[in-house]
Amino acid sequence: MTTPSTVSRRQFLSAGAATAVALPATVVFGDDEVKTSDANEKSGIVVPQSANRILLSPKLGMIPDNLDGRPLSLTDRLSMAGDAGFDGVDFDQAGAHTLEEAREAVKKSGVFVHNAINHAHWNQRLTSANPEERATSAKNIAHCIRLSHAAGGNGVLIVLGKGDDGPAEEIEERCRAEVKSLLPLAASLGQPILFENVWNKMFYDHDAPPEQTPDKFIKFVDSFNSPWVGMYFDIGNHWKYGQPGDWLRAFGRRTVKLDVKGFSRKDDNFTDIVEGDLPWADVRKALDETNFTGWATAEVGGGDLARLTKVREQMQKAFGI
Repeated sequence: MTTPSTVSRRQFLSAGAATAVALPATVVFGDDEVKTSDANEKSGIVVPQSANRILLSPKLGMIPDNLDGRPLSLTDRLSMAGDAGFDGVDFDQAGAHTLEEAREAVKKSGVFVHNAINHAHWNQRLTSANPEERATSAKNIAHCIRLSHAAGGNGVLIVLGKGDDGPAEEIEERCRAEVKSLLPLAASLGQPILFENVWNKMFYDHDAPPEQTPDKFIKFVDSFNSPWVGMYFDIGNHWKYGQPGDWLRAFGRRTVKLDVKGFSRKDDNFTDIVEGDLPWADVRKALDETNFTGWATAEVGGGDLARLTKVREQMQKAFGI
């Protein structure tokens, strides 16, 4: 089985290593031509491996930190995502790393990090009735904002909290106040705060029929009236409750990034991407109609290089890339 190495992206590409895809040597952004294979070594600037309309990434948590009994460094793990053909990585283990560690791993691997997440948001919630828990949650988000900026990324994903924390109006105001307090930091570092639609009983009816709309989500996002607030729309999460294509059309410009997984209404269970019964053709149509451009991140079971390559191929099939 092929294992990742700590060689630079330039060495990897020039060696013609046997990986899933041949990564482009050059990306053109406007009038600037950036050679991705040696951008890191010559300038210290790491860019995505392509300028495609939809860029693909895994969650960092999908990449093992130990493979065949060998510990993998953070640099190894990022390199593994690049070797699997991804354009970058969503740093969903931000709470476990310092800004310096993230920046150094990006520099050494030459693999772009586009986003940061701290999964402590499920325990230290912005909707909590305990002000100390809300303060801790806000502090965690601030760390994610700073880490994403340090790594070169452009956003943070957050789960706002849980509907069980109190009456809807109260919990919405709690998290609204905390997010507003973070907007100056987010704006100063160019990091939009993006809400994920999750099974947390907020902005949808958990017990209602499946044809629900995202109107409550939209109202909450728009209540900030800020370009630094948007949606990290999870395509699979709400197929149980509504049509993902219609939700994408309704969210429109509010959708900044995408999470990607499959779901089977028939089996009431999550699946690999393009498995299950999620209507991918309408998702693609909705993305075209809304002119979506940006990052799509897999959120499925990860594993070794072969597994990550398969996930990337499934994403390409789902999006028609």
